[in-house]
Amino acid sequence: MPFLDRIRIKVEAGKGGNGAVSFRREKFVPRGGPDGGDGGRGGDVILRTTTSVQDLSHLAGIPLFKAENGGPGMGAKRHGKNGWPLVMDIPAGTIVRDVAAGLVLKDLDRLDEDLVVARGGKGGRGNCHFASAVNQVPRMSEPGEPPETRELELELKLIADVGLVGLPNAGKSTILSKVSEARPKIAPYPFTTLYPQLGVTETDLFGRLVVADIPGLIKGAHRGVGLGDEFLRHIERTRCLVYVVDASAPDPLGDYGTLRAELEAYGRGVDVKPHIVVANKMDIPAAKAGLKALKREAKSPVIPMSALTGKGLDEFVKSIRSLVSGLPA
Repeated sequence: MPFLDRIRIKVEAGKGGNGAVSFRREKFVPRGGPDGGDGGRGGDVILRTTTSVQDLSHLAGIPLFKAENGGPGMGAKRHGKNGWPLVMDIPAGTIVRDVAAGLVLKDLDRLDEDLVVARGGKGGRGNCHFASAVNQVPRMSEPGEPPETRELELELKLIADVGLVGLPNAGKSTILSKVSEARPKIAPYPFTTLYPQLGVTETDLFGRLVVADIPGLIKGAHRGVGLGDEFLRHIERTRCLVYVVDASAPDPLGDYGTLRAELEAYGRGVDVKPHIVVANKMDIPAAKAGLKALKREAKSPVIPMSALTGKGLDEFVKSIRSLVSGLPA
């Protein structure tokens, strides 16, 4: 199933169980009185962030997510069974909105975080609660409360330590495959990456680094051109950026300028994130001139590298380690 980072779903909690109308019937106990028990509470619908899912595609195509109803009350003042809650796994970084109210319920940006999005109805009271001096044989009970229902919009913004940004075919996917166990599609034509890819780099000094490969940007991406702003929002949660530039291209400096301009136009602070520049494809002779131009004009460190051959890869990993180590979580 393709990567899905935005979806609308309907959720419904469980209905409360009805209270019981019952009277004690026992040998040698005449007129035992009312003993109808209360209904059980309906189950809640809960969203929980976890590492077991990477996007929202597992929620697609399901018309309604419903928790279990509460059980009815029984005689002998027995309480009905409470309904099981429905716990739905979502990736960390998901923003939850109530569609009808137009409000953000919560930004679930941490792992193992819970949010109750629909509360189950309370169980109704049994007739034992309605006995009085003037009504010693109550034949009434309460129905269970109706469940809470909601239509939700879930929007995922990936959380990563490092975001790889670049024009199509700059070599971002190859870099990701070299520094992690991720296996993105790699091909010698543009737009092979159609959705963000995550990889994990294990380092002795800094531990685990999460690297995100953002699909290729082109001029006008902030207005939705190409894959555009559908994926620019995933850069918002990365701690730092790596601008991947094809140093063998006809105008590497212009390509770097295009990336900077698109991020500035998009705003939301992505253009001021700490970053380094990777001059990729240094195995091609024409890349030497591009590297000189980038080092001359770029206002951040420039790392020469050939992702294809692996030359410069160690220096690249050390650079992102150093960059990330000085940043807040």
